[in-house]
Amino acid sequence: MVVITISGTPGSGKSTAAQLLHERTGIKYVYSGMIFRNLAKDYKMSLEEFGKYAEKNEEIDKELDERQVQILEKGDVILEGRLSGWLAFKNKVTALKVLIDADIDIRASRIVNREQGSVEQRKKEIIKRERSEETRYKKYYDIDLKDRSIYDLVIDSGDKTPEEIVDMIIENLDR
Repeated sequence: MVVITISGTPGSGKSTAAQLLHERTGIKYVYSGMIFRNLAKDYKMSLEEFGKYAEKNEEIDKELDERQVQILEKGDVILEGRLSGWLAFKNKVTALKVLIDADIDIRASRIVNREQGSVEQRKKEIIKRERSEETRYKKYYDIDLKDRSIYDLVIDSGDKTPEEIVDMIIENLDR
């Protein structure tokens, strides 16, 4: 049974790496954002409505995370999500836990390339989002997102191609 978690900061390249890893290995790939979208459908809300609802109702985060734990426990999966590594760690699921990060300027530029806008605006949005997540996850689960000690592999994607990142992950799978 293979379980790989891919966590990281916004714009770090985690989705690109996870998709490429799926293509190269054939391991099922689950994106936690898709679980969120499915929950929004279950609640019969648009993504925007559901996002606002989730900010005020912590049970949404908890339901999302519980669904991720169920996926991890089934195994044979690449699970990409901000908390996927932590969820595996806290629930004692054996997994290769990968964290991908890059300098905020690089991440903001990537988001601009993908979604338009300005680098400065995207940096502000990233900082706001990261502060919100850090506060919520500390409150809900006593998780410190700045603690990288639980990860088996921490990759700075700032100077690496997605292919190089996937090569690093595959090398660590063999260990």
